[in-house]
Amino acid sequence: MRKLTYFVAVSIDGFIGDPSGDANSFMPFVDEEFLGYLRAEYPETVSAPARKMLGFGDDVPNRRFDTVIQGKGSYQLGLDQGEPSPYSHLREYVASRSLQTSPATNVEIVADDLLGKVRELKAEDGELGIWLCGGAEIAGQLIDEVDELVLKTYPVLLGSGMPMFAGVESAIGEFELSSSRVFGNGVVVRTYTRKRGKS
Repeated sequence: MRKLTYFVAVSIDGFIGDPSGDANSFMPFVDEEFLGYLRAEYPETVSAPARKMLGFGDDVPNRRFDTVIQGKGSYQLGLDQGEPSPYSHLREYVASRSLQTSPATNVEIVADDLLGKVRELKAEDGELGIWLCGGAEIAGQLIDEVDELVLKTYPVLLGSGMPMFAGVESAIGEFELSSSRVFGNGVVVRTYTRKRGKS
């Protein structure tokens, strides 16, 4: 069974963006040390255009994931920049009822039964996992399927904004801290693994 990992940037107070979803306030903290970490540990989470700009090249293999799932709002950010396949080095799935056809051959639109699709992907054989890229709405829909949380916590308070999981009103499960790393600029990356069978 493959893991579904919610790998996401978040403020100290638990928001993945301002009320409109904008997370530009996190960008000043993406410095050389942090980029080195991403290149070494999570290169597939850097978009294809950014990989080219940062000199990743085609020789940097995927380390953790071979599949990415995102909602229409998250995907729209790439479309607005003329990137119909922002993670072309991964299999891309976009949860959307408004997109009638896929803008790219590498992108599959999931209009219905997102939960069923995720369970199907998790049941596949393979060493690499599935990256839940966002946003808050589909994270809320898939919260029971999330096996691992990787929280890139930036030293920023937003006060209000888009939560990590939208539409969740009660405790869902218990997670265990499996690793953490602190960067010189105050960013903390924590990895949590779900304790299955516990409430």
